[in-house]
Amino acid sequence: MTGLPKLFTIKCKRGVVGGDRLSLNFHLQQNAKALITTAAAGKIYRSSGQSAQQNIDIQLDTGAHLEWLPQETIVFDGAVYRQDLRVELAPQASILLWEITRFGRSARGEKFLSGEWRSHTEIWQKNSPLWIDRQWLKGGGEMLESAHGLAGKPVVATLAWIGEPVTAEMLEKVRALRCEDTIYSGSVAVNSAAGVTRIPNGLLCRYRGSSTAAARDWFVAIWELLRLSFSERPCCLPRVWIK
Repeated sequence: MTGLPKLFTIKCKRGVVGGDRLSLNFHLQQNAKALITTAAAGKIYRSSGQSAQQNIDIQLDTGAHLEWLPQETIVFDGAVYRQDLRVELAPQASILLWEITRFGRSARGEKFLSGEWRSHTEIWQKNSPLWIDRQWLKGGGEMLESAHGLAGKPVVATLAWIGEPVTAEMLEKVRALRCEDTIYSGSVAVNSAAGVTRIPNGLLCRYRGSSTAAARDWFVAIWELLRLSFSERPCCLPRVWIK
């Protein structure tokens, strides 16, 4: 991929069952810029015992920049799922990625009481790790209710910007953004937790709460700040997000 920034929408199977094996491979050539998203929320269905797996391999050549911004994933009670994402960054390349996950169909009262979810993300540059993130959640486990885990909240989300250092001024701007966890069908505010950390080659943001919409709204605000700072252009929401 080369030339002007492009938007790509992945329309692969978004309902995943036990035994499925999905692979995505992206390669951006020198100085290419792209935003890749998904057409709908992903659904990981209950498994009879087999594990479902998705592997994502991304290679970014010198000066390339990718925004990997999939819509949220809903992990049904009883699902067994693992996702592995590996990124190879050339010098002067950068990536913005996020992952928004809801455990159980909480709107109907379902909780993630059985099954297993794993998410492994690795970003490398010249054979050196820039960021490695490994998460594991067992259905019905202590981490679902622990204050050091989900604290009873069904939604967790991570945003990472990797490739260029973030200034202290930018860090404070991101921390100043409001992250409200709101049930949008009413006006009842529900407590959420959010954190922002500067890492050697970028920025890491975490969310824990009850609303995928609140998580995404906060991430979009961060995305806007990063776009203006590093690309000098505003973000534009993909049409497939607008319902």
